[in-house]
Amino acid sequence: MSVVPGERTAENAVALVADFKRRTGGRLMDLITTDGYAAYEEAILGAYGVTVTPPRTGKRGRPRAPYQVPPPGLTYAVVEKTRAKGRVVAITTRVVFGTMAAVAAALGMSRVSRAINTAFVERQNGTDRHRNARKARKTYRFSKDWRYHEAVTYLTLYAYNFCWPVRTLAVTDDRGRRQPRSPAMAAGLADHVWSMAEWFSLPAVRRC
Repeated sequence: MSVVPGERTAENAVALVADFKRRTGGRLMDLITTDGYAAYEEAILGAYGVTVTPPRTGKRGRPRAPYQVPPPGLTYAVVEKTRAKGRVVAITTRVVFGTMAAVAAALGMSRVSRAINTAFVERQNGTDRHRNARKARKTYRFSKDWRYHEAVTYLTLYAYNFCWPVRTLAVTDDRGRRQPRSPAMAAGLADHVWSMAEWFSLPAVRRC
């Protein structure tokens, strides 16, 4: 998971996609989905795209500048909401990069979804607002110092994923007992639910 605290801008969209690519080793995802924010398309193409340099034609005039195209295997779809009087009246989906067949194949292999959606990131946003009082709406608990706001944003994100046993992620062992799991355990990043003391005591960056 990647997060870039700050306003929703094209620059932050680029930073978010670049950070996500770094964390996933640059490999292409089976399917990338976002909402209809236009900056994501350019950010994803900038991060994963292949640069094409048009050949010289021998004709007079300025040659065509190099441009980027999506590589084979890049599959990206968006969810677009139409609002009227502050209410969502329609939801549509659109394939931006790749084909509908590739989207269907990715959804067919998914263990958690069968439709193009942004439910997981929206659930994370809701959890973030719930666990981070600085982001609660219409309150006086807003941040007055950006450094603290950014720090608590990362704290609540990682504490939730490593230190919080999510009820719906629990599994049943061979003896029929339910074993709690955190999101990090479900993703294969941890082998137990961490305590907050364990999280604070371990280094954030491991150096070889």
